[in-house]
Amino acid sequence: MAERSSFVVVANRLPVDEITTPDGERQWRTSPGGLVTALHPVLTEHGGTWIGWAGGTGEAPEPFDLEGIHIHPVPLSADELERYYEGQSNATIWPLYHDAVETPVYKRRWRETYRLVNQRFAQAAAEVAADGATVWVQDYQLQLVPAMLRELRPDLKIGFFLHIPFPPIELFMQMPFRAEVLRGLLGSDLVGFQQRLAAQNFVRLARHLLGLRYEGQSIQVDGRKVKAGAFPISIDTKEMERLAADPKVQARAKEIRAELGDPKTIILGVDRLDYTKGIELRLKAFRELLSDGKLKVGDAVMVQVATPSRERVEHYQSLRVKVEREVGRINGEFGRVGVPAVHYLHQSYSKQELAAMYVAADVMMVTPLRDGMNLVAKEYVACRGDTGGALVLSEFAGAATEMRQSFLCNPHDPDGVKDALMRAVAAEPAELKRRMRVMQRHLRTHDVAQWARTFLDALEAAAEGRDPEPDGVQST
Repeated sequence: MAERSSFVVVANRLPVDEITTPDGERQWRTSPGGLVTALHPVLTEHGGTWIGWAGGTGEAPEPFDLEGIHIHPVPLSADELERYYEGQSNATIWPLYHDAVETPVYKRRWRETYRLVNQRFAQAAAEVAADGATVWVQDYQLQLVPAMLRELRPDLKIGFFLHIPFPPIELFMQMPFRAEVLRGLLGSDLVGFQQRLAAQNFVRLARHLLGLRYEGQSIQVDGRKVKAGAFPISIDTKEMERLAADPKVQARAKEIRAELGDPKTIILGVDRLDYTKGIELRLKAFRELLSDGKLKVGDAVMVQVATPSRERVEHYQSLRVKVEREVGRINGEFGRVGVPAVHYLHQSYSKQELAAMYVAADVMMVTPLRDGMNLVAKEYVACRGDTGGALVLSEFAGAATEMRQSFLCNPHDPDGVKDALMRAVAAEPAELKRRMRVMQRHLRTHDVAQWARTFLDALEAAAEGRDPEPDGVQST
């Protein structure tokens, strides 16, 4: 049996991509992403293991080592992928936790498969974790894992972090296997959320649904204490700043401006194509401003990047049709030959190209109807250097708690979105620089490495029955 690890990460996906070399050989490389960046040093220091799905269906590859991390793939069949991932995770839990922006779908066979797959992940963690190891379970696809793992291995320190919002009691109570999900999470020593309010929702829910006693952020379960806390996730700030300052990225940003016809104002949106992101409402606000004559084609142009996402889920197919119809309508009414009002890009881009877009954009619009955090908002701020720029941000993105110097708006209120966008467009350069500096200062001290450290310190304290410093919670 392979050597066991003192630090284990359990996530739906492995932090690797399979690539085929020019001579046809299949290889693995580390995939880019904030979570990987944050945890890489901890994993390499402790000879850690990352458990997750490698993509594809059928048998999983054999465990292997990559860049100092033990990679432990977990298999998913085509049926499991459809029921556990596309079904229960993304058609039931995702919409419910995002304020039921779309109606959640409840199916028994999805729940049964979710349970089965969670058990497989828990089993894998139980096998690879050393005595007394720290296991950090990630996100909504694996909410049953902590309790299942605790049953198999009561010696472990178990942390769970939810990257998406956690709903209020009234919404959570709709979930058909609500008590099982809650008990699943309560298998942890520490449950982390993006927002303080989400942690409070969780603590109150434990009382409401299971009648458990709590004091502050600490819930009493089976003779032990489970802590809940807010740990707002962040980005690799230094890396984003370095990328944005790269002469190639700077040159590409100038090229982008020129390709767009050197307008006075470039308005940018970068989102996964997801109904929670408010893309359609943002486009409508832009259309109304063109119609009102407050913005003019040629002076102002909108670039909307909508990265392909969950293409097989019905909600996403219909959203794509709606967004593309709205883009067509705006360009049909307001565009001129060779001068569209909206450039719509339904494709994925490299980090370098995105950084160049951030550098080129005068206004970044991040207007989700609901979002756990939204790292695009933070990436834009980190990329701005000392050039000002304006962030129009939804009050319902987790980032709004920290990015107070953005132009905040209620995305459900078209007039509010239009007003925030016009204030951002009209603001004086000195004011924009001042706002950016404050947000950049915050990001430098609250980066993704600090997020991981804070969570793991709080988990250590919670598992030992100590109080973390202070309350293991970042001030929000």
